[in-house]
Amino acid sequence: MIVWLILLLRLPSASLKSRRNLLLENPALHQQLLVLNRGSKRPRLTPLDRALWVWLSHTWNGWKVSLRMLQPDTVIQWHRAGFRLFWS
Repeated sequence: MIVWLILLLRLPSASLKSRRNLLLENPALHQQLLVLNRGSKRPRLTPLDRALWVWLSHTWNGWKVSLRMLQPDTVIQWHRAGFRLFWS
């Protein structure tokens, strides 16, 4: 019963999201599921995974909302490290 109530409350907010946000949220959530299904106790991110999150943080304002397996500060640190590496 409570699950249905939560779904009914979230439905209006989901319908108000823009199409661009939904198109960017889907691969972000999918990528997190892939990392979690790799089978290790502590999920390890590859450089490609990190690059995806850096790109999402640069192009999408709502990236922090769908990020579940990391802290947003970690992604910002990767972005800064890549910037320093580029200019060195």
